[in-house]
Amino acid sequence: MKKLTYLCTLASFFCLALAGCRTSEPASEAVNAAETPEQVDLVVWGAAEDEALLNQIIESFQQHYQGQADFHITFSPQSESNCMDALMGGLEDGADVFAFADDQLNTLVAAGALEPVEEADAVKTANLPEAVDAACVGGTLYAYPLTADNGYFLYYNKQYFTEADITSLERMLETAAAQERQVAMDWSSGWYVYSFFGNTGLEVGLNDDGITNFCTWNGTEGPIHGIHVAQSMLNIAQSPGFLNATDENFLKGVQNGTVIAGVSGVWNAVAIESVWGADYGAARLPSYTCNGRQVQMASYSGYKLIGVNAYSEFHEWASLLAQWISNEANQKLRFELRGQGPANKNAAASQEVQNSPAISALLDQSEFSQTQRLGGNFWEPVSVFAGNIAAGNPTGQSLQEQLDKMVEEITAP
Repeated sequence: MKKLTYLCTLASFFCLALAGCRTSEPASEAVNAAETPEQVDLVVWGAAEDEALLNQIIESFQQHYQGQADFHITFSPQSESNCMDALMGGLEDGADVFAFADDQLNTLVAAGALEPVEEADAVKTANLPEAVDAACVGGTLYAYPLTADNGYFLYYNKQYFTEADITSLERMLETAAAQERQVAMDWSSGWYVYSFFGNTGLEVGLNDDGITNFCTWNGTEGPIHGIHVAQSMLNIAQSPGFLNATDENFLKGVQNGTVIAGVSGVWNAVAIESVWGADYGAARLPSYTCNGRQVQMASYSGYKLIGVNAYSEFHEWASLLAQWISNEANQKLRFELRGQGPANKNAAASQEVQNSPAISALLDQSEFSQTQRLGGNFWEPVSVFAGNIAAGNPTGQSLQEQLDKMVEEITAP
């Protein structure tokens, strides 16, 4: 019996010894793994003009999570308005984190580019309700709200215009022409051209299928017809005080002194104020004359969002970076450096934001704005139509025929 007990004890000792030998090697490997953080490669897309800001934010993110991973984060410029098109070229090759305009959300979700945001309740609580709605599909949050200012309004140089002048577009054009200067607006984009049709009773929007559009911009009923709007636009285009200019050329005109007013958004606020200084002014859009009436110019309102590519190899880290880019502190930094209006409640309520002329103008214009929801067929036909009008209708084609063709293409299946 003693011999049996001894053998059992001896066997137990060897089992424990062997067990100890087995655990020693993995423990060593675990230590080495802890000493070598995982390499995390991420690509961030954002507007070219946001490069310095985003690189600063990326640097602070790496410092905050220092030691937890070996970060290799690269910024690559990509227009927010064309982000969806770039991603659709190959989701697996797209950026891990990207900024985009809210009107692209439905398509990105349908394509499987975005997954529901984790801890969505915290994000919803921290941000403005309208911005949250813009980041949701069917009540599910798919992106992080970034700005609540993706709209447009009037910039003007107080040296040339009175408060009364800026209420009428025609009056502004007369004033600019008398000074041999110009008022700029981008007619190559349907986003801006909407401003002439928006408060006339003529409509455009997205059908229930989420793909095709309805449009009555060629309408011939009611107090204002489509041809009335087209004729008003032609009258404006023929004024020597008017300049059809992209956002980039508008800013160049401000800088060289040829442009003294124009329609744009908050992204140009810092640059314009640096040129005009004490004469820098911002206000809601003016009215324009249409069929003998004064029509308040309308606008589209929108939001910029931060998305995380569902195909990202490092999805968890990409999500943390998206949260970091869109948090309260960095939305405040974005306003300070780029003048962009925050979607975060606390950042938006700050005194600095509330005192911004550009943000104030955007809020005044919001009464006459609506969220943009349009199918892809909208943009090109409007650009062609407005481009021909801006050139003075050199083809001589009747305005009604041009409107009919534009609407036919906008509403095409």
